Amino acid sequence: MKKVTRRGPTVELAITSALAELGATRDEVNVEVNDKGKKGFLGFGVKEAEVTLTMISVNEPFVTEEVAVPKEELKIIEPEKVDVQLDMDEEKTSELPGKSEELEKVREKDISDEAAIEKTAQYLKMMAVEMGIEDIQVSQVIDGKYVTFHLESDKAAILIGKRGQTLNALQQLAQLVANKFSNEFKVVRVEIGDYRERREQSLQLLADRMADKAVRSGRKVQLEPMPSYERKVIHHTLSNRPDIETYSEGSDPYRYLVIQSIR
Repeated sequence: MKKVTRRGPTVELAITSALAELGATRDEVNVEVNDKGKKGFLGFGVKEAEVTLTMISVNEPFVTEEVAVPKEELKIIEPEKVDVQLDMDEEKTSELPGKSEELEKVREKDISDEAAIEKTAQYLKMMAVEMGIEDIQVSQVIDGKYVTFHLESDKAAILIGKRGQTLNALQQLAQLVANKFSNEFKVVRVEIGDYRERREQSLQLLADRMADKAVRSGRKVQLEPMPSYERKVIHHTLSNRPDIETYSEGSDPYRYLVIQSIR
């Protein structure tokens, strides 16, 4: 397990330095404050803070695990059979067998776009309750065909899951539910706090680090399986580098990205 100890004028600056060294974000590490440091007086008695950061799950460049959410972590209340073209993935999802009586009561012709979005919010709440999260709050922001559902709970870590796997699964299911009942195609995003923004920053750091490794070693670097929009973040981050090329291989949910030096 990767661990880094760093010093700084303050605890926060020491943490920032350690995060930069690890190429990680705050949610991907455990922070241990070894010494809070001292401000001193008139320049005397100053003592730097010291922290140790330990990676909770290191983004290794090789495939080590499946992207699918473990059944014990997420009990899926599945919508009735759907076959919806996902804009974010640019490919069809597999059909999910219907088990939710609540959703089966609603027919496509009887529901408006607004009601479909509200139904999707209710679906997300039901999913959270099945996961043992009773304090779930769901709100939504609509911008044309784009709908963002914001989830709030004291148990946000459970909803996010390891490297966002549970959150990604919830987003895919919400996409299916919304488009099953909406009159117009919707692109659904499910967010908790600023997790996806922080995840994107982490992926950008990972992209640069792995690209440098590919150039140094002269060998291909194969990343772990990721959803298509996460692969796109890495593709975009490295698109201006003339010394490497990126491409995807495999089939979802095990599709992964490869970084290769072209020098």
